Amino acid sequence: MEMPGSAQLSRTVLLRIRSVLPALRPSERAVADLVLSDPSRAASMSIGDLAEECGTSTTSVVRFYKKVGYGGYAALRLDLARETARESAAHDVPAEVYEDINTADSLEDIVSKIAFNETMSIADTAQVLDVEQLARAVSAVSGSRKTDIFGVGAGGLVGQDMQQKLHRIGLTSFSWCDPHAALASAALQDADGVAVAISHSGATLDTIDFLKTAKSAGATTIAITNHADSPLGRAAGIVLSTAARETPFRPGAMGSRIAQMMIVDCLFVGVAQHSHDASIAALQKTHAAVQDRKLWRANP
Repeated sequence: MEMPGSAQLSRTVLLRIRSVLPALRPSERAVADLVLSDPSRAASMSIGDLAEECGTSTTSVVRFYKKVGYGGYAALRLDLARETARESAAHDVPAEVYEDINTADSLEDIVSKIAFNETMSIADTAQVLDVEQLARAVSAVSGSRKTDIFGVGAGGLVGQDMQQKLHRIGLTSFSWCDPHAALASAALQDADGVAVAISHSGATLDTIDFLKTAKSAGATTIAITNHADSPLGRAAGIVLSTAARETPFRPGAMGSRIAQMMIVDCLFVGVAQHSHDASIAALQKTHAAVQDRKLWRANP
């Protein structure tokens, strides 16, 4: 099979690596983790040096780059170098910002690295987000009798934000933080309802069970996940993909939260636009209801 051209791959090499993470063996995942944590450094390493650094074999490195879509290691190194140079130039950041946070970093370094990481999580998510899938999600939520939202940990916090947004424009929605309550509500879904499940890994058992239960009840199911080809992604009728960047010091709960919030914002604005006049009226009413709860200073 003919491999994609280097110019095509260089734009998405890091996204490709992140997308295949769930399918990698532990030895291949070690290679992926090192490459993602410092792609500029990985681009300068020989295949033997990379294997040694990861505590694995050159065979594992070969399996890794083939799963990413490359026919040879040289092409992967070239595209890693091109990608880091492109991002550095586009965002005016030094190469060391790509490195993970370490104990020698100053607070200024930490700010720079986190700002870059989260900015790129949003930019990468915008690149991989399927607008047709988003349009289907907007249509489903707009016409839903009830929208149930569930996630665990950071995904649950994002779910609460989504519920609050939908509630403010008058849509019936619930964010569940308890798995049993979520499953009970999912079981009462029907063809007029929507279930939204949020999981960075797409492998959280409670979240998967929630979505499958809602699907069995007839609801339209939406997954927000970093890995479309995950158990959660495969269980969903609609998949909204994120492309969060995570490293040991910058875990998914940071990058994934920002990327998921971006997806939620896009979905919410699409839903609000779908019923523009009613949404604007609802937003004005809810704003007016809490306006007098602010403490204004007469003489600032």
